[in-house]
Amino acid sequence: MGENAIRLGGKKQSIFLDKVKELLPDGGNLNLCLTCGACSSGCPATGLADMDPRKFLRMAVLGMDDEILKSDWIWMCTGCQRCIYVCPMKIDIPRLIYNARAAWPREERPKGILGSCDMALRNDSTSAMGASPEDFQFVVEDVLEEYREAQPEFSEMQAPIDKEGADFFLNQNSREPVTEPDEMVPLWKILHLADVNWTYGSKGWAGENYCMFLGDNTSWEQVTRTSAKQAQDLGCRFYLNTE
Repeated sequence: MGENAIRLGGKKQSIFLDKVKELLPDGGNLNLCLTCGACSSGCPATGLADMDPRKFLRMAVLGMDDEILKSDWIWMCTGCQRCIYVCPMKIDIPRLIYNARAAWPREERPKGILGSCDMALRNDSTSAMGASPEDFQFVVEDVLEEYREAQPEFSEMQAPIDKEGADFFLNQNSREPVTEPDEMVPLWKILHLADVNWTYGSKGWAGENYCMFLGDNTSWEQVTRTSAKQAQDLGCRFYLNTE
């Protein structure tokens, strides 16, 4: 037995685990995992790249940071937080994944997410498609005029931009004004029929935030602050996130 015995060393320190414990109340409950698998059962990324939330958490607890950084699975997580919802111990696995993403060299993160984040930082529209505030206003006004003329029952429909004192500040997926402008109209119709007092902002109108998915705190904050400031400057009461 002596010659064939396997000697188990002490638990390795995990940079992800330790950082999350510092950030979250009660350490994010990360030491309370029952390995029940509830998190994996509802995760849309379970099985991809031979990984799932339970396995990821155990690797982090065991200090397997190097192995985690070699896995592309952390970029497959949608951040839906379903794992937290079903977890009996309410363990914050998404925060652990976020910190794993942030540990990657920025230039080595997925090009699609990286490019969309950087594009959103180029102007105040925060559009991942690069549409400027002027481009957005032109498209909205053009599409609105077209539908007013084509559908008389919506001849009074509005799609205001920078309307002061509106109840709702509405954002918009970046793709739609650029490639699918007609997709904006159904929501306009609903808001019109419900007599909702709303507005877009010429700044910060883009609804998605790829910088969040990139794990880039500074850029994430810049995009969010641009949008929130525009809503506040217009005196809107509510921020309506369509994404």
